[in-house]
Amino acid sequence: MSRPVRHRWDLAPKEAIALQARLAPKVERQDRVGPIRHVAGIDVGFESAGRIARAAVAVLVLPSLELVDCALARRPVSFPYVPGLLSFREIPAVLDALARLRVRPDILLCDGQGIAHPRRCGLASHLGLVTGLPAIGVGKSRLLGEHREPGARRGSRARLVDRGETVGTVLRTRAGVKPLYVSVGHRVSLETAVRIVLACARGYRLPETTRWAHRLASGPADEARRILARRAARR
Repeated sequence: MSRPVRHRWDLAPKEAIALQARLAPKVERQDRVGPIRHVAGIDVGFESAGRIARAAVAVLVLPSLELVDCALARRPVSFPYVPGLLSFREIPAVLDALARLRVRPDILLCDGQGIAHPRRCGLASHLGLVTGLPAIGVGKSRLLGEHREPGARRGSRARLVDRGETVGTVLRTRAGVKPLYVSVGHRVSLETAVRIVLACARGYRLPETTRWAHRLASGPADEARRILARRAARR
């Protein structure tokens, strides 16, 4: 694991933008990851009219994609909603959830962007830097860039290009559904990121990592409690 980056979270938006610009060159865009067995999905929902962040981490094992660990954390939101700065709003709660895991993930799959971001430091890149873990951005929508439409078959892909730079891959994870936007987060190449996302996508548009994390982060609170209770009973 690379040395995590440390910084304050109580920043004004202008300070956060400047910090992203300083962090972006630290993002490692090549593979620095060992054998990948435990893959973690990251998602964040909100409660109390957006005042509470509800962060979820679901750890699955490859290749079966069985859920082997999960954690949920709630934290008051201290940063405003600003497009392009969502990591400052969400990551503090995600760090709380990661700290509650018993199974250490080998790689993080984030519901958001990596370097496919105006300052090349989206949530997946930022989270990878502050944890030191390899990370992948798996966005449901395009934040920036241009691309052709990938083929209709599962596994079809197209380059996502911004200002002449390839910043991600537009990936069809299921035939006949909208593609996902996969980008390097940290310590992983784009080729490996695409391979891992496809390995985690089984019959649905979203990878199983994201589907599990979303159930915890945004589903009914009683369902989240049942999932967590079942995991605790197996320990």
